[in-house]
Amino acid sequence: MTVRFFPNLGFGVLAIWATMAGPALGQAPAPPVPQAASGPATSDPLPPVAPEVVRRDELGRVSIRAVRVTEPMKVDGLLDEVIYRSTKPIDGFIQQEPHEGEPGSEQTEAWVLFDDKNIYVSARCYDSQPERMVVNEMRRDHGNIYQNENFTVVFDTYHDKRNGYYFQVSAIGALRDGLLTDEGNPNYDWNAVYDARVVRSDQGYTVEMVIPFKSLRYNAGPGQVWGINLRRTVRWKNEDMFVTRMPASYGSSAVYKFSSAATLVGLETPTTSRNLELKPYAISDVRTDRTATPVVSNDLGANAGFDAKYGLSRSLTADFTYNTDFAQVEDDEQQVNLTRFSLYFPEKREFFLEGQGIFNFGGGGSRGGGLTPVFFFSRRIGLAAGQPVPIRAGGRVTGRAGKYTIGLVNIETGRPDRASVEPTNFSVVRVRRDILRRSTIGFIGSNRSPGLTGSGAGQAFGVDANFAFYKNITFNSYYAQTKSPGLGPDAVSYQGNFAYAADRYGLSYQHLVVGENFNPDIGFVSRSNFQRHFASARFSPRPKSSKVVRKLYYEASFDYIANRDGKLETREAQASFSFERQNSDRFTVEYSNNYEYLAAPFTISTGVTLPVGGYDFQTVTASHALGTQHRVSGTPSVARGTFYDGTKTVIGYTGRVELTRQFMVEPKVSLNFVDLREGKFTTNVTSARTTFAFTPRTFLSALVQYSSSSHAFTTNVRFKWEYRPGSEVYVVYSEGRDTSASGLPVLQNRGFVVKATRLLRF
Repeated sequence: MTVRFFPNLGFGVLAIWATMAGPALGQAPAPPVPQAASGPATSDPLPPVAPEVVRRDELGRVSIRAVRVTEPMKVDGLLDEVIYRSTKPIDGFIQQEPHEGEPGSEQTEAWVLFDDKNIYVSARCYDSQPERMVVNEMRRDHGNIYQNENFTVVFDTYHDKRNGYYFQVSAIGALRDGLLTDEGNPNYDWNAVYDARVVRSDQGYTVEMVIPFKSLRYNAGPGQVWGINLRRTVRWKNEDMFVTRMPASYGSSAVYKFSSAATLVGLETPTTSRNLELKPYAISDVRTDRTATPVVSNDLGANAGFDAKYGLSRSLTADFTYNTDFAQVEDDEQQVNLTRFSLYFPEKREFFLEGQGIFNFGGGGSRGGGLTPVFFFSRRIGLAAGQPVPIRAGGRVTGRAGKYTIGLVNIETGRPDRASVEPTNFSVVRVRRDILRRSTIGFIGSNRSPGLTGSGAGQAFGVDANFAFYKNITFNSYYAQTKSPGLGPDAVSYQGNFAYAADRYGLSYQHLVVGENFNPDIGFVSRSNFQRHFASARFSPRPKSSKVVRKLYYEASFDYIANRDGKLETREAQASFSFERQNSDRFTVEYSNNYEYLAAPFTISTGVTLPVGGYDFQTVTASHALGTQHRVSGTPSVARGTFYDGTKTVIGYTGRVELTRQFMVEPKVSLNFVDLREGKFTTNVTSARTTFAFTPRTFLSALVQYSSSSHAFTTNVRFKWEYRPGSEVYVVYSEGRDTSASGLPVLQNRGFVVKATRLLRF
């Protein structure tokens, strides 16, 4: 494989020529041969013989035959076409929860069909008590869809038993789709162009999905062998069933495990397709900013730009963006921070979300939430000190070439109005190679010019390896270095991480080192200059005699963090007990014993500064998670204990109040009462998101937030109408107010935006 860089734009415009044991890009490779000697396909089960559509062998492996449609399909959810009467259904679904290996308690029939342009997945989901079905979520891509009655299909289109596509439909037609990387790391913010219809009846519900081949990436050639799994969730029974037998130890992540999925044969994809997409946008806005110099008041504006997508091959895609705008993105949710370290706010912009999993590095993912650095954190692009920076143009190549997964990014940002930010180039290259059955090795490199420190470019590079053995053992590691102008040595980071995750037992161990000057300029590092040892253990039996409790959890962990000189800075010993009820409710009580050393005075709140020294403190936390089958659901919690040289009480609630199936309010409260020798203070964050879903593709949502630490009162109201798959209209109103002066919310900024996009496919 040869990778060539053009240095005229920092790391430059990136181009790649794949010269592997197959044809070069642009040439038509020979059709793949089923069960070719290229890895996991050698263990595929024998295919079904027509008219059969499903075959299960003595090893429990499953193969499914897709059936060609010869007459036009009307996707309406009725399943009244002749093909459903003339083709046998896929049946024999197997429970994963609550009784692993037993037949599904409700009958399920499914079909996988295709024609020259689309693949169709349909299901008839019988229900013995349809009046008890949980159906209260209609928002596109929301996590609560899984907490409803739903049907899901996943495709491993490269048949590498690692990566694929996720499509889910609830019993009232709510849609969720995503990209799956390394049998996990779901990216549900990615939106495919597809459609689905659902019809409910007194026997249950039926569902039809239509997914254009243009929405998927796969190997070239008309004959295809894919991985596939089908899952049905009967939420009122808290039951998951699959077309293949899935271990209970996989939990809710079972649908990601392509190594245990079925094999799909008989599929014939289009032989020729240009696969070109254009998505222009137009935007009009009016803005007020009283913090700017000079003050901006009711400033009218208009703009336009576009995104383009072109299939270099069936498995490699090039994206281009010009004058990108993200006015439709919802505000970040406020968080309470009583630590010395930075908070992580997730990426929400669509352009950066597609293909995000390709750039996962070292097992740390791209979503943050831990101490492992995020090597490529796309929020560094187009944002500076929390303020938007215009993205002038950018390009990206993502996909596969043989056993290699490739991700290349190059983006140029401009100079924003009334700011001193320099135009900047951001470049990232990521290459991974599949090895063994489910393992990978890889390289990542990035360049930011100019860098965040000094006047030169900031660079970072690293290598990683991820291994998966049997069904429950994983090991990952990485080694990385950075080069930043003005920063000295000790700019390295490395990790080794082991995990064993069975249903009854779990063990993990991590050793992580982050140098004092480790500084990936297009990454995120929450803490530097430390070496960490972390270990955890779990025992989770299933009481056979209880009709109320499904599973018990006894867990313990020990976290030891020292600086690079070996001096202890943080230590946490934690023990918890929880039990899960048959209806999915879960109660947890947790005890933690902490030690924190402050090497410098720490201002934890305005006027409250903790002196240098070591502090021991303990906390007890109790929480009760209520499933979404309740009209009022969520997780109330309370924590009480010592904190540094005083005490802390935390009262929290994150929940959902269902007013109707389409109208809900989601309150979030975090009240922190802290009493230290140096002073008392209260830090509170409260918010409420109110949503009315007109249809699965149209909603009106309002997010109102208040943070006492920043005295900020913010409002964000969004209307989204996806008037056809991939084409949207947004109307957004946002404002920020400050309460620090008189306690009254004084207007700081305000904006009103109308944005329209149109997807054109050729």
